Amino acid sequence: MAAVEVQNAVKDFGKTQIIRDVTVDVPDGEFVVLVGPSGCGKSTLLRMIAGLEDIDGGVIRIGGKAVNDVEPKNRDIAMVFQNYALYPHLTIAENMGFSLQLAKRPKAEIQQRVAEAARILGLTDYLTRYPRQLSGGQRQRVAMGRAIVRNPQVFLFDEPLSNLDAQLRVQMRGELKDIHARLKTTTIYVTHDQVEAMTMADKIVVMRSGVVEQAGRPLDVYDRPANMFVAGFIGSPSMNFIEGTVANDGGAPAVVTASGVRLPVDPAAASVAGNGKVTLGIRPEHLTLAPEGTGFAVRITAIEPTGAETFVVGTVGDERITAQLRQRISRDVGDEIRLIAEPQLTHLFDATGKRIGG
Repeated sequence: MAAVEVQNAVKDFGKTQIIRDVTVDVPDGEFVVLVGPSGCGKSTLLRMIAGLEDIDGGVIRIGGKAVNDVEPKNRDIAMVFQNYALYPHLTIAENMGFSLQLAKRPKAEIQQRVAEAARILGLTDYLTRYPRQLSGGQRQRVAMGRAIVRNPQVFLFDEPLSNLDAQLRVQMRGELKDIHARLKTTTIYVTHDQVEAMTMADKIVVMRSGVVEQAGRPLDVYDRPANMFVAGFIGSPSMNFIEGTVANDGGAPAVVTASGVRLPVDPAAASVAGNGKVTLGIRPEHLTLAPEGTGFAVRITAIEPTGAETFVVGTVGDERITAQLRQRISRDVGDEIRLIAEPQLTHLFDATGKRIGG
């Protein structure tokens, strides 16, 4: 196992800068997820760590050693891609042990490592089969097994679950975390799925347009997003954003919208914001039905029951808002309901999109 350090990394494709002065620290044994929308540079950064893309500036260290000019095969890393890339004419055991065979490892060692990886991944009964005889989830396990047998210092995963259906992705997320808990190998995992990031990572690194917007433990990023991009990207459904002006007029601090709706806000953030224009952020899951005569009015435009939860889409004055309610409601489109959120669960952002109040 080894720590991975990326310091001031730069990557250019022609005149376009894909990675812009990125610094990321991955402590020894941690599971770190790079997350962001398509085109943000996360996969490019992973390939730079693997040595599959040259680095145009900065330095990458693995285990304290600079690897900018080290060939991929000599970096002691193992990478799992979205595409399983299994050899169809080889058995599962042969696929898993192929890299060791190329390295001319003793046959007994190859068999022992393959057997151990198969035990960890639940593939012992499938070692004599061929890839075409396995399900998608089993093939992805084989791809992971091929990485595990190498016993590398670092695992790199590039959206390995994207080809799986929703139920299988949930199952595989749990299995990946279980494998990491057993092996404790330093792991860097790339995904565009913020749910994967939140549920799997020790630390998440949120990227946009080749830069790191925020890095931290998942719940820290969720609770205290650095800016509106992170706030809107982390969390599903996305955070509601409502523009208005802070009112510190002697009563409870609030944001007043253009249509005159008064929304309570966190007093600590309001004191920092003063009386200027801001954007109020409220997560859908932090909105609840308010007793009659309290809260703020929402005109319903859509109701989406999912069984355990009900999503209500509506308008607050001229602003669109989504609420994720645990209660089932007997209302129709066009009806009015009243919602409320704890002020301490709200967020304020300034004109640049930066969080107010730290």
